[in-house]
Amino acid sequence: MRKLSLLPVVAVLILAGCSRKTHPSGNKLPPTVIVPPKPVSPVPNNPPMPVDSAATPAPATMGSPMIVVDGSGNIVTWKDKLPPDIAAKLNYSKLARSFTPDQKKNLVYRFKMIPPKVLYVPDGYVSKSARGKYIIYRKKFWYWQKADGLFHLDETYYR
Repeated sequence: MRKLSLLPVVAVLILAGCSRKTHPSGNKLPPTVIVPPKPVSPVPNNPPMPVDSAATPAPATMGSPMIVVDGSGNIVTWKDKLPPDIAAKLNYSKLARSFTPDQKKNLVYRFKMIPPKVLYVPDGYVSKSARGKYIIYRKKFWYWQKADGLFHLDETYYR
């Protein structure tokens, strides 16, 4: 009688052990690796300048925005590093103004940083709207171009 009761148990164990679920299939493919696409630079590709050219490349072809005046009123980029047409209009005595202490506290509280006040932006990064030319710096600060050719922080951030 004992042999008869062990027979179904052994049969169940054999069937469970030989189940297709536990056997790996022979046609398994290796896991697919997804490679993200390379980011596209917003700066257009400029053709190379001829070697015999006497002119030096203009600073307007620089690759990224430059901070001219930081949030503390310090001058970061001098006139010699800016394009000549913008440097001629530049008056540092009007630009080099710091945020007030209350404005600094407000900016640090709201954004965890003090953004620069004035930027120079190459044409490849500039966007246009009905209000004028603008750039969004660090995905949170809007800068608008003024008559001097530089981009100034939107006043809604500190007023």
